[in-house]
Amino acid sequence: MLPSALEEVREILGDQPRHPSLLIEHLHLIQDARGCLSSTHLATLAFELKLSQAEVYEVASFYHHFEIVKENDANPPQFTVRVCTSIACDLAGSEALITRLEHNFGGVVRIIRAPCMGACDKAPAASMGKRQFPRCTVEDIGNAAENATVTPLVPEYEHIDDYVERDGYKTLMKLGAGSLPSEHVLDELEAAGLRGMGGAGFPVARKWKFLEGSKKPRTLVVNADEGEPGTFKDRFCLESQPHRFLEGALIAAHVIEADEVYIYLRDEYPQIHEILSREIDALEESSVPLPARIHLRRGAGAYICGEETALLESLEGKRGLPRNRPPYPAQKGLFGRPTLINNVETLFWVGEILRNGGAWYRDQGRPRYYSVSGRVKNPGVVLAPSGTTAIQLIEQHCGGMADGETFAAYLPGGASGGILPAALAGVPLDFGELEKHGCFVGSGAVVVFSEHDDIRNVARNLVGFFEDESCGQCTPCRVGCEKLLTMMAEENWDTDLMRELADTMRDASICGLGQAAPNPVISTLNYFKGNSG
Repeated sequence: MLPSALEEVREILGDQPRHPSLLIEHLHLIQDARGCLSSTHLATLAFELKLSQAEVYEVASFYHHFEIVKENDANPPQFTVRVCTSIACDLAGSEALITRLEHNFGGVVRIIRAPCMGACDKAPAASMGKRQFPRCTVEDIGNAAENATVTPLVPEYEHIDDYVERDGYKTLMKLGAGSLPSEHVLDELEAAGLRGMGGAGFPVARKWKFLEGSKKPRTLVVNADEGEPGTFKDRFCLESQPHRFLEGALIAAHVIEADEVYIYLRDEYPQIHEILSREIDALEESSVPLPARIHLRRGAGAYICGEETALLESLEGKRGLPRNRPPYPAQKGLFGRPTLINNVETLFWVGEILRNGGAWYRDQGRPRYYSVSGRVKNPGVVLAPSGTTAIQLIEQHCGGMADGETFAAYLPGGASGGILPAALAGVPLDFGELEKHGCFVGSGAVVVFSEHDDIRNVARNLVGFFEDESCGQCTPCRVGCEKLLTMMAEENWDTDLMRELADTMRDASICGLGQAAPNPVISTLNYFKGNSG
């Protein structure tokens, strides 16, 4: 162990606890400071955390955002630009952008094709360091490289004083004072019919009740790792009203009697990390009594960590490999504690429902946020009742189709939710409504296509995403995604074999990634004559 390397790593980590569960956080700190992770960095960090070098390397190499270099390799370029090539950005010309960037900066700036960055409404998107570039241009990258810009651009948002001024945190304070029973909270959420907005749509009150009678301590984990192509509603919630979300999380922690809250935020949102860091500090310094301590953790570029048990593994400083169930998180979750896992938007609605009543939420049509992108005139986040249709989103909320485009097809629930033709644009976008068509609403990510888009190419893009993001733990998903992609490259698709492989992946994959990965293919076969070359 080189004394200089140990001194360097210790200086970077400062007074941070040397706990193995913080391995990913420490890897981020080192890479933020040095731009990459050398083998010396990894060996030194292993020594400092009392882990084997193999453990540290397998974690660092699992996540896309860690740049590992060998000591005898040339130093990587000073700047790495990640260009999103997921479906919305692909439609907006991300490949042409990559070509222009390589022409202008090849050899000076490293260009990497990257998965969805949660900026589908501002496609094509790219990132460099801690900066995200919506509607990215060559000039954006040139200016940033020239100015060495790495700090995130933080949008305007509601600060704690503004939130408290409009009666924010009053519900939490009533709970803490005992004037609002936890049972009333559960009754109102049940009356509201609030369901999880992360994709599964499980009734929220029933999920919270799973922890009744479980051993203590208990933990609340917030899944802020929205990586589904086409999804950016959680970004909107966190960028606009972070305290509305934080109050919802703390109400949940009080009700389930959790003493710690862990927010797992995707690394593609540096601006939100800055917002939450500021506002959590402000909240802790305020007079609001907090029932639990809040921890903010960064992901590192792994879609699989949106799966709740893979997320728990990542929070524990490990590779994001889904766990076999049972036991379920409510029984044995983070660090072996009973754990509740909720999505950002789910918690975003909790305080509003308690302020206005469960009946109010139902009367409003159980509103939710839809992420709309693709070939529409005004893409963005749309607030609408559950059961709104794709044609209503397009015509009433997004200004219609983009100029020169005719509506042909859409994703009702992001990359994994399947593809439907425009003829089915009147199907309600709600839980239980799309399944009869072989699709599901998931996180409410609607991507719109026109007659100019080749649906087979769309399906290839989506399956390519799953193939790249598969954690590799189970054979049906790891090999299945690869084989599907290979078959899709053929001019004439072997439809019988594709359907057989899809059935196997759905039946035998450990988690939802492998089970849902064939959906774009099967939808294409069912609705778009997928075998026509």
